[in-house]
Amino acid sequence: MTEPAPAPESTETTHFGFATVPAAEKTGRVQRLFEGVAGRYDLMNDLMSGGIHRLWKRALIDRVAPRPGWRVLDLAGGTGDIAFRLLKAQPAASVVVCDLTPGMLAVGRDRATDRGLFKANLQWVAGNAEALPFPDRSVEAVTIAFGLRNVTRPAVALAEARRVLKPGGRFFCLEFSHVALPLLDRLYDLYSFSVLPWLGEVVAKDRASYQYLAESIRRFPPQAALAQMMEQAGLRRARFENLSGGIAAIHSGWRI
Repeated sequence: MTEPAPAPESTETTHFGFATVPAAEKTGRVQRLFEGVAGRYDLMNDLMSGGIHRLWKRALIDRVAPRPGWRVLDLAGGTGDIAFRLLKAQPAASVVVCDLTPGMLAVGRDRATDRGLFKANLQWVAGNAEALPFPDRSVEAVTIAFGLRNVTRPAVALAEARRVLKPGGRFFCLEFSHVALPLLDRLYDLYSFSVLPWLGEVVAKDRASYQYLAESIRRFPPQAALAQMMEQAGLRRARFENLSGGIAAIHSGWRI
């Protein structure tokens, strides 16, 4: 009796920054990267953006406008920054934080405890955005801030977000995007590839992770292309709003 032939290895590839890697490896690489920077992640956000990320996140929360009784799923939100803002805006809502990286979730739980927010309306779940451990039609809103570009298959994650949304629910993505203003794009490139890796080396003791950050932004789809991906995933009336000249953008779409 002959042995069955082994299943062929996948040859699918994707990007990790500017590098091309086997698709099966990216999730693990991203998880290791964020395990390494978890403790200084929020500090680095302040330093990298000069605090402007706080204005972008405030704009995101304003667009979500959570209502009493809503259940909001915050993807890639391990340190709790978006979850805390959602609950501050609407204490009668509930938020589930889902993140790939246990180290990021540990930081978020510690921060929640320090703020007295370790309550029943704030949950922490380890999970992959491409295979969400939640039932169909179970949340009123899905948010993801600065996380979609780290997903191996963004189209799959978008389809999963639609799956867990209730009809009439809405998806929101805050992400670094493509600069839309002349001259600003050159200055931003100079900053991204010179200052960001230097800050990572000095503050987080990890230059490579922040070099990846700059590269991953450049590999992320432009605003209109991401809106089209959302439509293809079933998130209707997809639109985007540029922030700071397109350095970041908020995308949104509905499950009809």
